[in-house]
Amino acid sequence: MRTTLAALFLATPGFAEPVAYTLDSAHSQVVFTYEHLGFSTTTGMFSGFEGEIMFDAEDPAASSVEVSMPTASMITGWQPREEHFMTEDFLDASQNEAIRFVSTGIEVTGEDTALITGDLTVNGVTQEVVLDTKLNQAGEHPMEGKPWLGFDASATVLRSDFDAGAFAPMVSDEIEVMISIEAMQAGA
Repeated sequence: MRTTLAALFLATPGFAEPVAYTLDSAHSQVVFTYEHLGFSTTTGMFSGFEGEIMFDAEDPAASSVEVSMPTASMITGWQPREEHFMTEDFLDASQNEAIRFVSTGIEVTGEDTALITGDLTVNGVTQEVVLDTKLNQAGEHPMEGKPWLGFDASATVLRSDFDAGAFAPMVSDEIEVMISIEAMQAGA
């Protein structure tokens, strides 16, 4: 069953409070890509999410999201590259154990789309980022039997904005980020 944001807004009784949803870390991930020396596009992934979405179906602009993931959860398919990314050249994981995103505003752009602005902290540096977000589905999870949400989002960030710009521009400074998350209603 596909539910749009508009349908959720119209179906909710007046003055509804935001509802807490806890991220399902087994079905949430951040995938990123970057160009390597002009020869290839390399892909990596982060997992191990923790976080909460406060979803206000009546007033989505009043919703919020707060997410963190362990820096060392990065997977690139090659251990030496992962180890290098954890050094001071890039993410300095020994000093920066988590990557964190906290929303600061939401602009609804369509029936099931929004721009989520927030503070992204990577490598100890916080920068504003805008996530182009789509609600994939909101409804009862067929196996868990409780309310569930699913979102996809994307953004482009510059590594150098987070003091992680080693080897740029030969290794692209621009990183394409694709996010897919699921969240379950807390306490349901």
